[in-house]
Amino acid sequence: MALPTPTADARAVITGASSGIGAALAADLAARGHSLIVVARRTELLEALAARLTEQHGVTVEVRGLDLSDRDARATLVDELAARPISVLCNNAGIATFGPVAGLDAGYERAQVELNAVAVHDLTLAVLPGMIERGEGAILMVGSAAGNMAIPNNATYAATKAFVNTFSESLRGELKGTGVNVTLLAPGPVRTEQPAPEDASIVDRMVPDFLWTSSEYTAKLSLDSLGRNKMRIVPGVLSKAMSLAGQYSPRAITAPIVGRFYQKLGD
Repeated sequence: MALPTPTADARAVITGASSGIGAALAADLAARGHSLIVVARRTELLEALAARLTEQHGVTVEVRGLDLSDRDARATLVDELAARPISVLCNNAGIATFGPVAGLDAGYERAQVELNAVAVHDLTLAVLPGMIERGEGAILMVGSAAGNMAIPNNATYAATKAFVNTFSESLRGELKGTGVNVTLLAPGPVRTEQPAPEDASIVDRMVPDFLWTSSEYTAKLSLDSLGRNKMRIVPGVLSKAMSLAGQYSPRAITAPIVGRFYQKLGD
């Protein structure tokens, strides 16, 4: 099996495409000849990305600057995708919060659920009928190793990624024999470039350099795995360790340990 062959009418859709893994997925798909629809809130970054990829690879890149956590804004995109030949969907957009959930902004936590889980569900259901009818398609779900375990001080994020992880792997069973590939990406720390010391975040300072993977490597590995219809790809040492711990270690043991780490992020 392989990714769908690029055509003039078909589009590969990447959410959260303005930076990081999303921008790297867009660049890799464009290099493979796919015309794109890139989606994110930061329209100016999307437009710069679109211009660069069009110049480098001669593909069409359509920009959709919108907040996928907004149901009304998302509905417009859902309707558009349902009516167009979408060959590849990369559900990449997501946000996270740290700290005890009772002390966090309830509106932002709700937006996190909308973006990380409900939008993934909506967009997937929009493109699936067309993919099944055409007998080919590919969906990359960006979940997380965090979705395999209970994580105090990261509760909403871990819960939404648990949804993505389970939805992705359940969907594979329904799509067997349809020609539609589904792969779950469960990454650990990913960075585009080494930050300057003065710009380093708390995560940059707490996670050693050797545990990070690059967004370019993660994107290529993900798309190659999607083309082979692999069930799950877990790049990086830390994500593999978290994945194993989440699946095989008692939560009564792992939750307090991981929770203390995420408490430091919240602090």
